[in-house]
Amino acid sequence: MLSPLLYSLFMHDCVATHSSNTIVKFADDTTVIGLITGDDEKAYREEVRALTSWCQYRKRQGVEHAPLSINETTVERVSSFKFLGVHISDDLTWTHHTDSIRKSARQQLFVLRRLRKLHMDSRILCNFYRCTIESILTGCITAWYGSCTALNRKALQRVVKSAQHITRTALPSMEDLYTQRCRKKSSRIIKDPFHPSHNIFCLLPSGRRYRSIRARTTRLREAIRLLNSSELQ
Repeated sequence: MLSPLLYSLFMHDCVATHSSNTIVKFADDTTVIGLITGDDEKAYREEVRALTSWCQYRKRQGVEHAPLSINETTVERVSSFKFLGVHISDDLTWTHHTDSIRKSARQQLFVLRRLRKLHMDSRILCNFYRCTIESILTGCITAWYGSCTALNRKALQRVVKSAQHITRTALPSMEDLYTQRCRKKSSRIIKDPFHPSHNIFCLLPSGRRYRSIRARTTRLREAIRLLNSSELQ
């Protein structure tokens, strides 16, 4: 859903300057169509030059952004920031976020070990794990886990394995937790007709499975695949 929105924001001012011309925009395949009357190509050629200037201006803009000021104070530019508990990096990767939650979760393992030394019941240990460690590891998991690298996922899974060793109880893996949260999230969207993504989930004529969609990212396709697999069970 983010890609079409960003494309619209970046391309909204790329419009034809002459009424006889039309600019057809589609991803990286932009076409200039002009109506040439009486062999007069002036308007069409000016349109091509204007589009070239627009592209060059956009290219320069992408190199360096003008500083943002609030009350004559320049806002510091950072490589990442925390939004609703999720660390968003300027390179749109999740390494910084996974590293952060992994460190926070490992700190709670110390408390879990202390509880075990006090001979707490395994149910208490598991409840503590779910309320603290698992909640840290799964915060907004449907938004970032699907785009994590294999290295990031293994690092998070090692925390789960350490907790499993301490509690001496089988605990759901990160992959299982991600699958469960995706199914719950998809079900809530389907039941809410006012949700912006409600129309994405469209049933096939059979009425049992949902139609797969074309998307550059795998997150939406994965959600529909999980939803279809749960419907068949």
